[in-house]
Amino acid sequence: MGNCIICGTPVDGEICESHEEDVVFEFRGNTPSQLTPGRYYRGTVDGYADFGVFIDVGDHVTGLLHRSELDQRIESLDWEPGDDVFVQVLDVRDNGNVDLGWSIRQREREFRGSLIETADDEFRPEEFDGDESSSDEEATGDGSSGESVDADRESTAPDASAETVSGGGSVATESAAVSTPATGSGTTDEDDGEPALKRTRVEAIENQVGSVVRLEGEITGVRQTSGPTVFELRDETGTVECAAFEEAGVRAYPDVDVDDVVALEGEVERHNGDLQIETEMLDVLTGDDRDTVVDRLESAIEREARPSEVVTLAEFDPVTTVEDELADAATAIRRAVVEARPIVVRHAATADGYVAGAAIERAVLPLVREKHTRDDAEYHYFERRPLDGRVYGMDAATDDVTAMLEARDRHGEQLPLVVLVDAGSTVESVDGYELLSLYGADALVVDDSRADEEIVDAVATAVAPSLAGADVSELTSTALAANVAALVNEDVRSDLEHLPAVSYWEHAPEAYLELATEAGYDETALSERREAVALEAYYQSYKDKRELVADLLFDDGATDETTDGDLAAHVSEQFRAKLETELDTARENLETETVDGVTVAVLDTAAFTHRYNFPTTKLLLDELHRRDRDEGPFVTLGVGDDELHVRATEPVNVRELGRAIADVVPDGGIRVVGGEDGHVEYLPGERDAVREAALEALGETLA
Repeated sequence: MGNCIICGTPVDGEICESHEEDVVFEFRGNTPSQLTPGRYYRGTVDGYADFGVFIDVGDHVTGLLHRSELDQRIESLDWEPGDDVFVQVLDVRDNGNVDLGWSIRQREREFRGSLIETADDEFRPEEFDGDESSSDEEATGDGSSGESVDADRESTAPDASAETVSGGGSVATESAAVSTPATGSGTTDEDDGEPALKRTRVEAIENQVGSVVRLEGEITGVRQTSGPTVFELRDETGTVECAAFEEAGVRAYPDVDVDDVVALEGEVERHNGDLQIETEMLDVLTGDDRDTVVDRLESAIEREARPSEVVTLAEFDPVTTVEDELADAATAIRRAVVEARPIVVRHAATADGYVAGAAIERAVLPLVREKHTRDDAEYHYFERRPLDGRVYGMDAATDDVTAMLEARDRHGEQLPLVVLVDAGSTVESVDGYELLSLYGADALVVDDSRADEEIVDAVATAVAPSLAGADVSELTSTALAANVAALVNEDVRSDLEHLPAVSYWEHAPEAYLELATEAGYDETALSERREAVALEAYYQSYKDKRELVADLLFDDGATDETTDGDLAAHVSEQFRAKLETELDTARENLETETVDGVTVAVLDTAAFTHRYNFPTTKLLLDELHRRDRDEGPFVTLGVGDDELHVRATEPVNVRELGRAIADVVPDGGIRVVGGEDGHVEYLPGERDAVREAALEALGETLA
């Protein structure tokens, strides 16, 4: 047992884990496996390749500093073979290849200490007598490791240049971060010939408060306050706000705008608890300098965005059918986070819609917190906006376009990624998507409905198993969205495992029930959360109710002894009381008749439901149909003032039903909303004619 050479904490060795990156190590081992990933090492330049620089780490091991890890173009490096340099070991691969990262500190005195690392121990330089090194060399016979790096370079080059891909968990960052404050003004020190201030990364500045740093990246936001101009800068590891002051309320650096690639120098400070750079210099980069930064950013995005593999929460055919689309959707969401683009999730104001939207929210928020230094970033870069219905129409698209243009003009924000969940997969939404595309905003759809082919060309990605020919009769949007979320952020996978089962009102797939049981949720816990979310989805249905929904869905233990369990049980009790009251009234006023051997239960929803009270007409009809359906063809028909809703034991194509009604009532203003799974709208004056035409058409279809 010793003491950390930095902080004095008792440790096994010479350095505590939290200060490993503050020390430079001299490696005296002889095989790559003896290196410690994450540590910084003294090395010697061995030679150049198109894809990077080979660095000898100690006497017996050579690693590759890939060009994507450099803070400048490889041809502009002034290193010569034999030069001493400092690098970070990022990874030691199974085949012995060593991946190295850039170190902003290129002088030993910039580290807070130095140690010697041998095959199985570490020593202070003054205490090291060389015996361990000698014994290592004797083990190989001739003082070498027996590895011929030069001979293997050509064969290992493709592997060495391959990018490490994040596995779908927390958004990965390049690992050449520096935790020691960088100093300097960006000019050469005349006293000791120190080089100009070298680039640091956003992920490293938390440990550099009070120091002047240099950052390079893309401007993702600009807003003018009553005091300074605030630029939001994104590099390959994160995003930080940079304040620049000309005079109160006057735009600083007026030629710098969103999407510009820049070099910025300034002092790291905390402003209201958030990290911020007080800008001293801000230059727009052009030519090769710009290309270097763009290549670095794009390389980081490619590594971070796409999941390395697709592992669904459980084996369920309608979901596994669209594994590629799940990965595409997760990639688009992760890329938006990396690029500091806001994400707007639009979902139906139903239990399935809210749970599905909350699944994606659960995955994205931690990634946003990682990428941004502002404490309130999750409220600026992620938003859920429930929809009235399951169509992304021009009203919703106009709201989104208005909001995003205002955010761009007032705050310099980038255009968002709009994610449609449990909605938006039918042709009625195409106009809304086209409005978004006119402004360059992307959209993707995750929906369990029977989708229309037109959607494929209207959005960037469509996760709609019906388009792949899958049977979606036993699928929910939550089952899809939870799998997307698990690919977006592997770290929250365990939080999501019960959600698919929550979304099923009946006949949940056994695979999802088993997942929920393993996560600690029995059938009572699942039904309480489903019913509680369904009730809360009704109230202020235009709001996301982020914290409340999270409290209902994501507790640490699914027992009634927990606060969250009590909350779900309490709200679900209200759900059942309100629903049973309406069901009793509805049953008293159902009209049942037989048409061509098909039993049809008709409810006049205009006369015998409380239009502005819970439950909604759709939810009431769902529950009526589930409870009262008979064996054989059975239909529950809800006829309102201007809407007709149908529930049936056999699939009904509502579009075909609408066409049949229109043939009989040509002047009824017949319109189908929501595609094959939607509802029929009509003129109130033709209500009775529409009812009779619908009964006849259903009898012919289901008989």
